[in-house]
Order: sequence, then structure tokens, then C-alpha cells
Amino acid sequence: MATYIVLASFTDQGIRNVKDTTRRADQVKDLATRFGVTAKQFYWTLGACDVVAIFEAPDDASMTALGLAIGAQGFVRTQTLRAFSRDDMNGLLAKVG
Repeated sequence: MATYIVLASFTDQGIRNVKDTTRRADQVKDLATRFGVTAKQFYWTLGACDVVAIFEAPDDASMTALGLAIGAQGFVRTQTLRAFSRDDMNGLLAKVG
């Protein structure tokens, strides 16, 4: 399974309904399973992003579909980053000439 880090910022609608943010995270966790994705962690953060979430997905298409479904709800704007573990990175580096 591939790891993805999602950076999320509240939209105007999201901040107006901020008291529901933890409930919405639970809904995203349930939604993720429909795409074969596992929500591992959610963190509410200070700074440029309001939420950082860690997901595991079988492929980019599954994660993209989940991201579109999350965005369609209108509460957050997201940026998704494909993440590589140390072991993953060492495997990639072994392929570098």
C-alpha cells in the first residue's frame, strides 16, 4: 500500500462549520473504505494548513477518487502528497545509476 499525506485548509463553509470537523473526519474515514483507502491519522494543525491526514491506498487512482469525493463536500481544499518511507526511498536510490 502506498502512503499519502493530505494537507487540508478549511473553506469558508468549513470554518463556518468548524465545530463538526472531528465528526467530518470520522465520515472521511468511513468514505475512504469505499475507495479501498485506509485513513491512518488526522491532525489539526497551526499554520498554513488546518488539517494533515495520513492515508494508505492501493494506487494513485483510488486516492485521487477519494480526494475528489472529499473536495466535492466543500469543507476543505486539499493537496495530496505521495510519501515514501525510508525503505521505499532506499529502494528508489538503488535504481539511481
